Amino acid sequence: MLVALTSALREAEAVRGGLAAFNVVHLEHAEALVGAGEDAGLPVVLQISENTVAFHRGLAALATATRVLAERATVPVVLHLDHAVSVALVHEALELGFTSVMFDGSTLDDAENRRTTRDVVRRCHDAGVSVEAELGEIGGKDGVHAPGVRTRPEEAAAFAADTGVDALAVAVGSSHAMTQRTAALDLELIARIHEVVRVPLVLHGSSGVPDEGIAAAVRAGMTKINIATHLAGVFTATVRERLGDDPGLVDSRKYLGPARDSMRAEAARLIRLVALRQER
Repeated sequence: MLVALTSALREAEAVRGGLAAFNVVHLEHAEALVGAGEDAGLPVVLQISENTVAFHRGLAALATATRVLAERATVPVVLHLDHAVSVALVHEALELGFTSVMFDGSTLDDAENRRTTRDVVRRCHDAGVSVEAELGEIGGKDGVHAPGVRTRPEEAAAFAADTGVDALAVAVGSSHAMTQRTAALDLELIARIHEVVRVPLVLHGSSGVPDEGIAAAVRAGMTKINIATHLAGVFTATVRERLGDDPGLVDSRKYLGPARDSMRAEAARLIRLVALRQER
């Protein structure tokens, strides 16, 4: 069933757990991730990024197929537009039935980021759609946050209150696109931000965080946990294995199918890990 992000976040917070969010780049990803949620019996967030929209040269086709899968799922599924820097793309997502958007104004100056984010929040809330935002970019992308930079708790609290967002991504030691799970999070900082920010916190770049770090982050106060590169690696490794086993293979279903299954199994494991009841 298709649900708003705020609904899934409330359910996770009620049991002091987290909510797993995974990126969809191809239809097989969406199928794997919905299946993973059903295998785990838990909610899941399906995210389509602006970069993926550029890859497909449009949002509508992949979004429509993903929305249909979400609507038919037996568990709550959030359809989320991720890292949208284009306000026009946000508006298109609303028309296509997304239930959540992340507006990324992190490369704007502070005043413009707040002003534009407030406008996005107003438009989305009128449509019953949740909004995630961030003050500055998480490490691994060009912008105001380089790896090593950290969110200041007081600034995060003021930004969330000023803009009215439903969730806030903060910089606490993770970095996008990591292929090794070696990131060390600042758990003390997460706890301090959680104390003063009145909306759920989001951890981007979680592919680089080991299992124990993810669990500790949820205990410290993180709720939405974004994982993309790690699952892409699982998917691609299976494709490589199948093609290596049979160099003459030409039927894409015979390597995309196993890759989808591998991604589904690992995503289900991560959903359970993130959602595990935690003692904060």
